[in-house]
Amino acid sequence: MALLHTPAGELGVPAADFSLPGVDGSSYSLSSFSGSTLLLVMFVCNHCPYVRAVWDRLIALRQDFSRQEVAMVAINSNDSHTYPEDSFSNMQQLARTKNLPFPYLVDTSQSAARDYGAVCTPDFFVYDKQRTLRYRGRLDDSPKEPDRVKHQELKEALQALLEGRPLPPLQNPSMGCSIKWRVE
Repeated sequence: MALLHTPAGELGVPAADFSLPGVDGSSYSLSSFSGSTLLLVMFVCNHCPYVRAVWDRLIALRQDFSRQEVAMVAINSNDSHTYPEDSFSNMQQLARTKNLPFPYLVDTSQSAARDYGAVCTPDFFVYDKQRTLRYRGRLDDSPKEPDRVKHQELKEALQALLEGRPLPPLQNPSMGCSIKWRVE
């Protein structure tokens, strides 16, 4: 597995629209989250050890902001033919097992990953009410070991945005497995 770091976010760019099926049987688009002040778009998958290490932290993050207008959506853009663990049925199983409190969508065409410029799993994008990119960085300072987390950077960014405080101009990149692009 190739370890990648995300490039610096092009802050201020608009969120790309998408129309993707969720493991819950519903279809979601950017407008599905129009009622929220902030939108966290997460590119994840089932098989990557970096994502496996953060699922519980992502669920806790959802719980931390459950009373605030923060929407979260997880998107799996990996080629499931090459990586069967990332298949839709396995995504459904993971969502049930983890009781995911946010939509988990499949991007079979990989167009959402391309439109967002996602490069690895996990890859995090935070958009404000106008759906402009305000944060692209890592979840926290310990990609694989939750007990070593000292700085919850994504959580801090969400809180700052909700409070109207500025974010630091330099955001630490996320790191993880490369998106598994389909080979034509």
